[in-house]
Amino acid sequence: MSQLYQSLSHSKWDCKYHVVFGPKFRRKAMFHDIRQYLGPVFHELARQKECRLVEGHLLPDHVHMCIEIPPKYAVASIIGFLKGKSAYAFGGAKLYAIARQFEGKQRNFNGEHFWARGYAVSTVGFE
Repeated sequence: MSQLYQSLSHSKWDCKYHVVFGPKFRRKAMFHDIRQYLGPVFHELARQKECRLVEGHLLPDHVHMCIEIPPKYAVASIIGFLKGKSAYAFGGAKLYAIARQFEGKQRNFNGEHFWARGYAVSTVGFE
């Protein structure tokens, strides 16, 4: 077994998940600037929660990511954190909503929600 495991104080682990989620109403909202903006934001937010994005793809109407999450965190809490903070993604000390930064609106009338409810997840295991 040439698998490299990470360790916590009482466990060795290798927990990877394939996660898919999209914007509200599956609208094709992720183009050019938003795609370049969201990539580093997802990496930074994952790092804040001791997670690591192994691979990710931002498509026009949904996001695929392979994320490594330590067993001490629930998958739902990490994905909720990523979706919530990226919708109001940070820029320095101020928070900027995607709608304000990329659509030129002062207020998004969807209640400033960018991501749809829910996500699909599956474990990535041995081959």
